[in-house]
Amino acid sequence: MGLTLALVSALAFGGSGVAAKPLIEAGLDPLHVVWLRVAGAAVVMLPLAVRHRGLLRRRPALLAGFGLFAVAGVQACYFAAISRIPVGVALLVEYLAPALVLGWVRFVQRRPVTRAAAVGVVLAVGGLACVVEVWAGLGFDALGLALALGAACCQVGYFVLSDQGSDSEESPDPLGVIAYGLLIGAAVLTVVARPWSMDWSVLTGTATMDGTPVAAFLLLGWIVLIATVAAYVTGVLSVRRLSPQVAGVVACLEAVIATVLAWVLLGEHLSAPQIVGGVVVLAGALIAQSSAPAKAPDEPVAGGGPERELSTPGTTA
Repeated sequence: MGLTLALVSALAFGGSGVAAKPLIEAGLDPLHVVWLRVAGAAVVMLPLAVRHRGLLRRRPALLAGFGLFAVAGVQACYFAAISRIPVGVALLVEYLAPALVLGWVRFVQRRPVTRAAAVGVVLAVGGLACVVEVWAGLGFDALGLALALGAACCQVGYFVLSDQGSDSEESPDPLGVIAYGLLIGAAVLTVVARPWSMDWSVLTGTATMDGTPVAAFLLLGWIVLIATVAAYVTGVLSVRRLSPQVAGVVACLEAVIATVLAWVLLGEHLSAPQIVGGVVVLAGALIAQSSAPAKAPDEPVAGGGPERELSTPGTTA
């Protein structure tokens, strides 16, 4: 179930670019699309925020961290990065997050990680390099690379914070955390994106998707409901069932899914290296998933054999 949720989340997140690109080409600023995405999702999740208002008193730091890092930080850093360096390079740097998650688990939390999980990360990152064809353009802009790395660090925060308290009887409701994270993220992005300068008339017209006109509000609805609300809900729930490091590797599939959807819906064709890279990413994700159980067993593994070495707790301290 955890793997299924992670795959659904990757599919939902991966579809955001396909829906957003026609809106950007129709005249919307990328940051305005991000603000519409997060603010719209925050409105949808507002009833859940009211229902779980006790979280503001009990877990204010978690909510603030999720909103700043997992929502606003990832979006703002990524879009700022692609204004200075190639999109493929920025995407590759951002999806170094699974490797950084393993580093966090191993050196900060001082918990073991399996060799196979590490191999899965290496395969996923290498395959991702092929998917985005990183060799096609390496503009080493120091600030651009720093911003992309900032997006990767915020991505780490998403996986780690999503796992907070999942082994506690008083674990915060993930839907409440997502609701308040989106509200906080929307507030932060309002300052960054300045939506009052947006051309709102674009939303009442149509956008072109590979030559086919599509109502702009339908694309926006997809971005808000599927690529944000459904993506965050399934993503956080998957981290609760898997470990952050495994969920992080599976999330690399987002880049593959985004590339395939762009091929099918936008006419952006895949090259042979991209197809090979997608297969490698899939292999890395499956290796990591099959080698690292989500939670440590309540009782020691009988016999103390190799199974004991493969037990990798999936919760944070």
